[in-house]
Amino acid sequence: MTKYAIGLDYGTLSVRGVLIDTKKGEVVASDTFAYPHGVITDYLPETTQKLGTDWCLQHTDDYLTGLKTVVKSLVRQAVDVDIVVENIESIGVDFTCCTVLPVDKLGQPILKKESYKDHPHAWVKLWKHHAAQKQANRINEVARERQEAWFPYYGEAISSEWLFPKLLQILEEDPELYHEMDRFIEAGDWLVWQLTGEERRSKSCAGYKAMYQEHLGGYPSTDYFKAVHPEFETVVADKLATEVYDLGTAAGFITPEFAQELGLSSKVVVAVNNIDAHVCVASTGVAQSNTMLNIIGTSSCDILLSRETDLIRGTAGLVKDGAVRGFHAYETGQNAVGDIFSWFVDTQVPEDYFVKARSKNMSIYQYLEELATPLAPGESGLVALDWWNGSRTPIMNADLTGLIVGLTLQTKPEEIYRALIEATAFGKRMIIENFEENGVAVAQLVFCGGLPHKNKLLNQIYADVLKKPIAISNELETGAKGAAIFSILATDPSLTLHQVAHEMKLDEYLETYKHHEKSATTYDKLYEIYQDLVKLFGENQNIMQKLKVAQKAVWSEE
Repeated sequence: MTKYAIGLDYGTLSVRGVLIDTKKGEVVASDTFAYPHGVITDYLPETTQKLGTDWCLQHTDDYLTGLKTVVKSLVRQAVDVDIVVENIESIGVDFTCCTVLPVDKLGQPILKKESYKDHPHAWVKLWKHHAAQKQANRINEVARERQEAWFPYYGEAISSEWLFPKLLQILEEDPELYHEMDRFIEAGDWLVWQLTGEERRSKSCAGYKAMYQEHLGGYPSTDYFKAVHPEFETVVADKLATEVYDLGTAAGFITPEFAQELGLSSKVVVAVNNIDAHVCVASTGVAQSNTMLNIIGTSSCDILLSRETDLIRGTAGLVKDGAVRGFHAYETGQNAVGDIFSWFVDTQVPEDYFVKARSKNMSIYQYLEELATPLAPGESGLVALDWWNGSRTPIMNADLTGLIVGLTLQTKPEEIYRALIEATAFGKRMIIENFEENGVAVAQLVFCGGLPHKNKLLNQIYADVLKKPIAISNELETGAKGAAIFSILATDPSLTLHQVAHEMKLDEYLETYKHHEKSATTYDKLYEIYQDLVKLFGENQNIMQKLKVAQKAVWSEE
């Protein structure tokens, strides 16, 4: 008898759901729901409350409406092909991380309370909310002064994207709300709480985004938090949960109420929440050391498995069992990749390019790729820094900003487009070299996500810049399918990820890119210029930070 699993992949703009069979991994139903509120960056909905610079919020209604809409659709599609609903055994969820929100003791979002709907801090802080850089700086400063044992596991730099900087920002800027909330929780953990009625927090989320290291006793000490802020001393006991749970384990069964509304059996197992990038190890078959998984979409997240525990500066986290049981998993990445290309298309590409793209029945991205592909490396005379949304790794500074050097009156849009792709490849090379200079080998790369399947130029540029083989995953539904696979593991503790992925043939790849020697030689020279710019603007100078200070001053005056 064939069994089935549901996977829900909560991204930045939408939730994607799939229904797969538990043996072959075949997707038998799928659907997507775009968030009506999208990413909130200017004003709070239905208010005149203006947000400051670097704010990125969301609404929990989008998550629940998306859940109900997508799962009901999957169930309808299943019934249409004669699948017995009772054979749907599990649900897995992955979510952007660190996306967090304040809730009351019952798990109800504070933003739903009438008296707090015009408080920006009551809303969901999306992963790319970067307005807590000041708080991140404080957290880093105290950890460095105290030589905290957990600090090297995060490359000695905590990001403004993470849980405690965002929570500290609430304490300092809206103390009334801070004391009103009972819990501050990852959105994925919150969704699992809604589905099961049980608060079961992901060890992976806690490990990568909340400085949790199990072998060091869990979260940092109360003494450390008190040194950060006097009212932060008991923050873990007051606002979090001390118990965390492994990936691929059961958070509980779906509540009878949700089961009835969604048309599912009340025996459906709900898995512990996973991070949207990390979950892709399942659907890409990456379950071995020294292969770097690159999930490339709006941003880029990298997962590198290792049997060792080398502590490396410039990584975003090293967590035991953080992605695959039995391995230590490094996380690195870039704050913006696809977002940079979208910015360029939305704000810089002239209208006549869109007209020509339509005349050739192409998207604007396909048209730019067609124009940029014949260009030789270095032909445009451009080099860019890929910091349009700050630097995640290895510099870990959200106040850094983008830069293009070499522009002239003759520069064409396709040349800038290619230079932006090259910049993201150079950023990836800097991350890889940081690993290898510290004794951790990166033998090959596996790409998944939205961009690698759409942009062959990007894949070849990365191969030429990195000079390493790049395999493209067969899977288009890597996030949702990965979430479904982890839910399968939650139904049977005897299963391993390697077994499931191999049986589903997920370790077989669509195509492989290798570098072209001539292009690689030119890119070596351009990369040296990129490194010079990194030193000038990222390491030794504070020009970009001064611009941020000036920008924030203008916002505060308005």
